[in-house]
This record gives sequence, C-alpha cells and structure tokens, in this order.
Amino acid sequence: MAILSSLRRRSAAVSVAAIAGATAVGVCLAVSSASAGTLSGSLYRDPSSAVVRWVAANPGDSRAAVIRDKIASQPQARWFANFSPSTVQSEVSGFIGTANAAQQIPVLAVYEITNRDCGGASAGGAPDLNQYQTWVSNFARGLGNQTVIIILETDSLALLTCLSSAEINARNQAISTATRTIKAGNPNAKVYLDGGHSTWNSAGETANRLRAAGVQYADGFFTNVSNYNSTSNEANFGRAVISALNGMGISGKRQVIDTSRNGGASGDWCGDDNTDRRIGQYPTTNTGDGNIDAYLWVKPPGEADGCRYTAGSFQPDLAFSLANGAPNPPTTTPPTTPPTTPPTTPPTTPPTTPPTTPPTTPPAGDGCYASVAVNQWAGGFTASVTVTAGMSDINGWTVTVALPSGAVTSTWSAQASGTSGTVGFTNVSYNGRVLGRQSTSFGFQGTGTGPSTTATCATS
Repeated sequence: MAILSSLRRRSAAVSVAAIAGATAVGVCLAVSSASAGTLSGSLYRDPSSAVVRWVAANPGDSRAAVIRDKIASQPQARWFANFSPSTVQSEVSGFIGTANAAQQIPVLAVYEITNRDCGGASAGGAPDLNQYQTWVSNFARGLGNQTVIIILETDSLALLTCLSSAEINARNQAISTATRTIKAGNPNAKVYLDGGHSTWNSAGETANRLRAAGVQYADGFFTNVSNYNSTSNEANFGRAVISALNGMGISGKRQVIDTSRNGGASGDWCGDDNTDRRIGQYPTTNTGDGNIDAYLWVKPPGEADGCRYTAGSFQPDLAFSLANGAPNPPTTTPPTTPPTTPPTTPPTTPPTTPPTTPPTTPPAGDGCYASVAVNQWAGGFTASVTVTAGMSDINGWTVTVALPSGAVTSTWSAQASGTSGTVGFTNVSYNGRVLGRQSTSFGFQGTGTGPSTTATCATS
C-alpha cells in the first residue's frame, strides 16, 4: 500500500505569524498531567501492523529489540487506502470491534480521494468522486458508536497544484460530504481535515482551504503527516490556523499533530535516505494543550516515502534509524508481540453493546491470572484476553475459557485447543515469558455467545 510521497512534503515559505516563537527541533517526551483537549483515553495499538508483523517474523535480527520496544509497542494509525467498496465496511468493523474490545481509541487514516497525490508515487484513490462517496458511505457503516479518530485525506487540501478550479470545488464538496457522512455513521467519531504542515502553506491560506472543505462540520485539522517539523513549530502553526478560523466565525476547532518522525532534523521532505530523523513525542491524548487533541503516529515509522523505496513499504533500516538513540516509551510494561497474521474480520454488523471491563489489578500471589474483555454483536464476538503474572516471572501459560454457545473461528497470539465448549489457549513462542506483575495478551473471535469475563490460567 503506497502511503504518502512525492512533491507535497517540500518546504514552502510560511507566514511569520505561523511560526512565531518556534523553538529548536528536538525530541519532546514530557506530557502535562492535564488532558486539555477534547479527547481522553488510551489509543489503540493495531495487533497486525506491518512493524509488529516484521518483529514477530525476525526475532533474531539485531535491530528487532529496538524496533519492538520503541515503535511496535506504540499505537499507530490504520490506513484505509485501497479502493474496495464491497469489503471496506467489514474491514472497518473488524478493526473497530477489536479496538472497542480493548477499550481503546482507534485511529483510522482515510486515503481514498480521487486523484490523490496528484499522480505521484502514492497515486490512486477512488476512480471518481461519485464512487468515492459510495466508498465513504460503506466505510462509515462500519464505525460503530464509540470514540474513533478519523484522519481524513492527507494532503488533499495542502496539495492542489494539479487540480483546476472546478476540480478543487468538487474536491472540497466531496470532503465536506464525507465528513458529514462519517459523523452521521458514528456521532462519536472525531474527524480531522488536512492542514498540511508549518512549512507549506501559510496559516491564513490553510484556514481558507479548511473552511472551503467544510471544517465547520469536523472537529478540527491535522498537521505534519507529510513532514518532520518539530512539535513546537506545528503547535504554533496550529494556533495561527485556529486564530484565522476564529476570525472567519468558525470556532471550537482543534489540532492533532503527527509526531511519528519529528524528533530529529527537519527540512527536506523525504526520509528514505535521511539518517537524522528520530521518532518524536510518543502517541497520547494527554497533550496538556487546550488547542491540541492528540499527538498521533499517523505515518507509521519505518514506512517509506517513495524516494529510495516503494512508498508505504515497511523498511526495517528506516525504522531502526528512527528508533535507535530515541528515548524509551513512558511505560514500565514490556511490549508484547502481536500475531504474524491479522485476525479474521468479523461480520459487517458493527457492535451494538460496549465491551465488558476486565479487572485492572491482578490478585496477590504466584502463578498467572486471566481477564477477558468481550465485544459481542448479533451472532458473534471478539474477545481480548489479558494474562498477568503473579509475584514471580512465568515462562509459559495456558488459559481456559468456557463458551456458552458457538465456536472459536480464529485466534491470534495463542494456540487454541478445541473450538467449542471449554477451550484452552496456550502461549506462542514470543509471549510465553511474562515478568512478575506484568502482562501479555491474546485474542480470539467466534460465533454465538462470547465467554464471561473470567477465565482460568495455569503456568507451564
């Protein structure tokens, strides 16, 4: 999947107001204790992203530990960039269902606008805008009813050089309609439109483009997906855009900033050959800034821009360059490795009931303990199981669950024994060892009624 490339990342002059007060580029990991923005909660870590599949497949690679701990451990956006109107609803529903079961906020990057990337290395998208709206309508039907973050059409507003005036007007209408369609499909969806970045168009021009594309129907705008500008520069730029929007009578809009690759040098847009890049602020909704809803990893670290490698392809040398020397994530829980293949997509009907909440504190003592979060829909379910070690480290585990009805149809990060009745799940090679008081996880999907929130765990 080709994601982001071509001329759009080249620096452009910006207004002084947009960058006034900007500080030097650097890695920023300190986060205020106040959420400040309109979002709160944990972001969802995709268990089938390219980076985690690479880590699972290459445990002996000398780069694997650094990539695992600093990139694969983090929540990143799932891109929807393939034109597949007949399957997109089920694809979205499966992704959303698993995130809801984990009680976390998923980030979805929609990259399907007609004539995207002006025919560059990430060219593609819907054949025409009528088919685009069909795709968006199907996409919106899979979004469920819980909080989701939608990054709508990167570069669609910042890069317009290949479009005529009539085509620009048609694109603006398409994005405005897409925003309202997504909001109608899930009123809890947080939708952000393309704001380019701080060294591209001026804040005033960016605000004009956002207004023309219907930002009044959205929650705000995103910046820096297509570049490496420092978080401070992007925040200053965002404040200038918000001020310009306020002057147009459009208030209450907020920014999200892509910090996936902005912890080192800025400048030239393409990072395929640049070893001065670093991952920046780890993803969080806890920004401490009332203008900023989240710092996100929209562009997955390690995926190419299209200069030296195919756009969107995962390259471990790029990932290692970004992660090596960067600070460790702000967590004490070791990351776990997800499956080498993604779970099977559940039915197209989105969940209608919220997942149950597993215990947050394991009992005292040794051995292991298991809790289950279930996301149930008509005729099926997804279950996310957390395995926690007791006071001592464990080197293997088996979790047993009882299914009231139906059968297990797929499993990830565990090996299943049986498919119905009482089913046992045993660790795989990469998640059997769990340090004392730490956790790992696995999941499974099935038909019928899901298990209860309790399960038995035994060490091996």
